[in-house]
Amino acid sequence: MTDPTAERKTILVAADTPFVRDRYQAALDGSEHRALIVKSVAQLFAVVLADLAELDLIVLDLRMPHSSGVELVRRIRKLDGGHLPILVFSGTVSSVDEVRELAALGVAGYLNEYGAVEHILPSISPHLFPESYSQRDSPRVVLGMAVSYRVGKQITAALSLNLSKSGIAIRTNAPPGPESILMMRFALPGSKKELQTEGVVCWSVPKSGMGIRFTSVKPADQTAINEFVDAHFFRSVKGT
Repeated sequence: MTDPTAERKTILVAADTPFVRDRYQAALDGSEHRALIVKSVAQLFAVVLADLAELDLIVLDLRMPHSSGVELVRRIRKLDGGHLPILVFSGTVSSVDEVRELAALGVAGYLNEYGAVEHILPSISPHLFPESYSQRDSPRVVLGMAVSYRVGKQITAALSLNLSKSGIAIRTNAPPGPESILMMRFALPGSKKELQTEGVVCWSVPKSGMGIRFTSVKPADQTAINEFVDAHFFRSVKGT
């Protein structure tokens, strides 16, 4: 059977930091995909104009010199008509207001720019091949954010894979087994407020990660999660 994710895609990555560019170049060079890596706003828009019909995804640093923040996405949207999925590096988002503006512009998700090279392709694949990824019982935002979780007295720092209204998936090499109870803390992109949730492990894969269903969330925190997911759940908008 043919792997539906084997199709070659074109990904534009715009990042001001050489370390970030090098890691994305390495990850995409190791795949069958075409990588277009740029380091300036001028290069970004030159590539968008030249390759718009071929682009499948844009990964964007919002803190590029000479133009930054939401204005970068607005300028892209004037060129693509809202058709391209755009992922933003979560560390370059500065405020909750900016998150709301990005949601209104159709930003599809957030990535941790400093995540491991081996996590890059799994993070972007749901946006390249949305038909191959089930959204299950609720929309899921592909989201690489820092999460700390506690099992008993042991606290571990990790990165999220995705977030839904009812749970979260986390990357970790040594996940606790199914039915384990966790306490978790994380801050949504653009917010300094740390949310605290309790959950139970639904699935667990060694050296990969785990999925957790929320069992206890403060009402205000659940509202923040719901609003974030409603605004940002991933969807393939290319070709619509």
